[in-house]
Amino acid sequence: MTAPAAGEPARILLVEDSETQALELRLFLEANGFGVSRCASAETALDALNEAQPDLVVADYHLPGMNGDELIRQMRLSLRTRALPVLMLTGGNGGERQGLESGADAYLPKSADRDLMILRIRALLRERRAGDDNPGAAAFRRGRVLVIDASATYRTFLAGLLGQDGHQVTVAASASAALAALDGDGNAFDCVTLDLLGHDYDGLTLCAEIGRRREGAAGAGFHLVAISGSDPAKDFLVQAFAAGADDVISKTDAEVLALRVRGYVRRRLLEEDDRRIAGEFGQRERAVERALAEAEAAEARASLADALERANRDLADANRRLTDAQAKLVQAAKMASLGELVAGIAHEINNPLAFILAHQGTVERVLGELPTTGDPTAARSIEKARSRVGAMRLGLTRIQDLVLNLRKFSRLDEGERSLVNVPEAIETVLALLQHKLGDRIAVERTFSGRPEIHCTPALLNQVVMNILGNAADAMPEGGTVRVATHSDDTCDEIRISDTGPGIPEDLREKIFEPFFTTKPVGAGTGLGLAIAYSVVQAHSGSLTVETAPGGGACFVIGIPRQAARAHE
Repeated sequence: MTAPAAGEPARILLVEDSETQALELRLFLEANGFGVSRCASAETALDALNEAQPDLVVADYHLPGMNGDELIRQMRLSLRTRALPVLMLTGGNGGERQGLESGADAYLPKSADRDLMILRIRALLRERRAGDDNPGAAAFRRGRVLVIDASATYRTFLAGLLGQDGHQVTVAASASAALAALDGDGNAFDCVTLDLLGHDYDGLTLCAEIGRRREGAAGAGFHLVAISGSDPAKDFLVQAFAAGADDVISKTDAEVLALRVRGYVRRRLLEEDDRRIAGEFGQRERAVERALAEAEAAEARASLADALERANRDLADANRRLTDAQAKLVQAAKMASLGELVAGIAHEINNPLAFILAHQGTVERVLGELPTTGDPTAARSIEKARSRVGAMRLGLTRIQDLVLNLRKFSRLDEGERSLVNVPEAIETVLALLQHKLGDRIAVERTFSGRPEIHCTPALLNQVVMNILGNAADAMPEGGTVRVATHSDDTCDEIRISDTGPGIPEDLREKIFEPFFTTKPVGAGTGLGLAIAYSVVQAHSGSLTVETAPGGGACFVIGIPRQAARAHE
């Protein structure tokens, strides 16, 4: 799509369900020289994108049916709309997460100053690179799902649930209706869900028939998801997979079913784009070969070598950018989600804890006021009760300390640098890792460096926790962890060493790479040290590993004082 010609207003698609807010925004944008068209839902917006693409989309996060974040995810799945800039309008809290995690280019709270909205829109339009329309790009389409279920209630529920993800859902209540839909154009569906326990048909027989028709259809074929009861027997699962099912999901796990269908549809759409791109590349390569055949052999070889070198460089750069982007997205989501989860848990524990502490104090006071009445048995019972209440007070105090540590740790998603107390932060992390360390691992502390440094809380919470957790995993039989801080005129340093088996020389360059792990399958994602490395790099610091004096691993976190002074 070409940029608007000189003097032609930029075209904005406004996706807003509120008539009042839509009218107010439209009048404001048109008064500032933009051309505005409006859709009241995400579904109608997706249809509108097939007709005439705008220069920018302004979408509300809260929409009826499909939400604003799912609208943007659907747009990013299509080559036609993948590069279209999007400004998301969010609520007052969590705006950045709502806006950027869904793939928006920028976000604004709805309460933001309207002049700021104009500045953001113009900045997005400036950043957009002008180019010709891609006539080969396919029309934007939503995922297509066929739901086969004899129960009208569950059929309606499942269709509504999948429709919220932006899918176009076709329903069938019987075997004949399902086969008729597949006979129309079976390859048009991206995913088919089939209730194997339908009372109006034999589920396994219908599953096998659908599998045969899929094999006879042209193209890649749809994914067939079978729906079973809550605890299907092994023989039943074997029969379902033998009949052609790609997956078997319990009917009670509706959210899992929606997630699986979303993944299958996303993969189908991406496969279509891959085949389309491969076809376009093939046509271009054939055209280049014909042109090269007309040139001299030496010139052709030189041109081909140059093109190959550039392609390899671009591919290497793209792979690096993709790896960095994946690590940053994982870090952002992990930090935000973990902070919310921990803060929520601390809050939920704190309320009943305060209630119990108040009544424990009352019980302890009443026991202290009870007379023994000279009865030895009563005296012993009262004394025993006082002892138990005292023990309860100690346990409740420990829970109270844990809640305090959880509330401190929930600050790890704060991106702003601040003055952080290093010993206090490390002690908080050690307290949260106590379940891993237990009595089998001793911790030695030497805090000789500056007690406070300017950094983000994630530097000490996320990085130190990851290294200490790895050290605990490396010593299943027990050992010692040493944490030491040191400062000089140029650098603040944190050294964490253990008495485990250490890290071989040939692996030290790989441990900071994303997705690399030495743990068994299922025991780690391989992202922990890569995220820790990126956090330290954001502070212009260094994260290295060396051999500890006792033969284990020693991780050294270095933060330059110059970087710290820049924020003081």
